[in-house]
Amino acid sequence: MNDQQLDSFLKENKPRVESDPTFTLEARRRMAEVEGIKAEVDRTRRSGRVALIVALVSGIILGAVASAVAFLWPIDPAALEHRLLDTVRTVLEPYKNYILFFLALMITALCLVLTSGRKQVLQ
Repeated sequence: MNDQQLDSFLKENKPRVESDPTFTLEARRRMAEVEGIKAEVDRTRRSGRVALIVALVSGIILGAVASAVAFLWPIDPAALEHRLLDTVRTVLEPYKNYILFFLALMITALCLVLTSGRKQVLQ
C-alpha cells in the first residue's frame, strides 16, 4: 500500500484522531515496517531457491563423479559383460587422479556453501 492509497483510505473512512494528531505518521511508519518484513521474506525465499539449486547441481555432479570413481576402482575384468563399459573404463583410466582431485574440490565447495548458509541463519 503506497502513500496515496493510504491517504485515500483514511479520507474515505474518516478516522477519529482528536486524541492523537500523529495517527497518519504512525500508520505510515507501521506500513513501512510491514513492507520491510515483506522484503525480508522475499529475500529469504530467493536465497533459499539459490541454495536449493546449488545443492541440486552439486549433488548431481558429486553423484556422477562418485559413480565414475566407483567404476574406475580395480575390479575383476571378467565381471565386465558389456563392451561399452570396458571402453569407457579404458578411456577414463588415465584420468583417475584428476577425477579424485575434482571430487575433493567439489566436496570442499559444497562444504563452503553449506557453512555460508548457516552463518546467515545464525545471525
